[in-house]
Amino acid sequence: MKAVRVTGLVPAGGAAAGAASPKLELVEVERPGRQTKTDVLVRVLCIGLDGTDREIMREKYGVPPEGETSLTIGHESLGVVEEADPATGFAPGDAVCALVRRPCADPGCVNCRNGQQDFCETGQYTERGIRGAHGYLSDYYVEDARYLVKVPAGSLAYGILAEPQSIVEKVWTEVQRIQQRLVWQPRTAVVLGSGPLGLLAALTCRCLGLDTVVWSKSPDDSVGAELVRACGAMYARAEDEAAVPAGSGGAPAVSALEAYLQRSGRRADLIFECTGYSPLAFDAMAALGPNGVLALLGVTPGNRSIRISSDQINQELVLENKCVLGSVNASRKDFETGLYRLKQMEARFPGLLGRLMTDRLTLQQVPQLDFNRIAVKAVVDLVPREQWTGLVRHEADEVAYSFSV
Repeated sequence: MKAVRVTGLVPAGGAAAGAASPKLELVEVERPGRQTKTDVLVRVLCIGLDGTDREIMREKYGVPPEGETSLTIGHESLGVVEEADPATGFAPGDAVCALVRRPCADPGCVNCRNGQQDFCETGQYTERGIRGAHGYLSDYYVEDARYLVKVPAGSLAYGILAEPQSIVEKVWTEVQRIQQRLVWQPRTAVVLGSGPLGLLAALTCRCLGLDTVVWSKSPDDSVGAELVRACGAMYARAEDEAAVPAGSGGAPAVSALEAYLQRSGRRADLIFECTGYSPLAFDAMAALGPNGVLALLGVTPGNRSIRISSDQINQELVLENKCVLGSVNASRKDFETGLYRLKQMEARFPGLLGRLMTDRLTLQQVPQLDFNRIAVKAVVDLVPREQWTGLVRHEADEVAYSFSV
């Protein structure tokens, strides 16, 4: 079978000396087989590509499975079950997506031992397509049934978005728990960034009935800006706003984001930082309203440093009861909530999720992909979409979930 892999990597724990130069290649690999009764063989329908994939593909990095020198990439998956033991709860024809992270082996890590490896305490977890385990960008993969989530047949068209949406749902679940500390009646959400994650966060906020502003550098006529306005949110172009320097009388400097919110008369009750541009996270701390929550969803590569008004930020966080949290991975419950929310989005804003997936690729096109040409979201189709309906069991459309909304 075919797979897209970063080859020539240094084995985990191995020495770099003599290692080949890493390459991103379309290669032939052996089709996997089920080894245990809990294993499920899945045929891949499509794979979504995100910022993590972009960095892996550009920089040719990643941690291969132990003893190997290559890594199959891709962690956002949508597939259909081909083989499964009935005891797993899966049957041929079931549409599925797969969790990304696997628990560490430390018996003292209570979160990994209780199905919440997204809160792993040791950092020794593995992640398919990223760290220590092959990903899903291949014709087939085998996965333990514990890490598969059924996708309703009626959600096939947008089921590939379950993984990124799960990260947004994890944030909202945590926010609801945190804000039980007070009487909280949020009105306005601000989303920083109009990439796939930012747009999903904006759509979620609109489903929750929040006045939503998306702050982004993309042009006003970009696809992202059009999608923002189509769901009833406001698009604010960051380039059109200016920061206010510190005043001579000791008045603190005000970021462009905070200046915009002040000028528009909005108080940010909830901010999603989805750009991965770390200086903006500190601007958001200052711009956040009293009792608000800032969620950081962007992972920042590199070693950028800036000067900040640390006393001012510290005072505001403490005196105004602000909270900052991060979300980069999610659990089964978040995936299940995400699938429900995606269905809700499609019902409320018909066609927007399809428009979000702007670039459809073949497996052969991936090694030469230029991410700068992607309008919003790239999806790799391993099976032509017109064939999906015939592969999936439609009597399994109703799926019972346990989730929070």
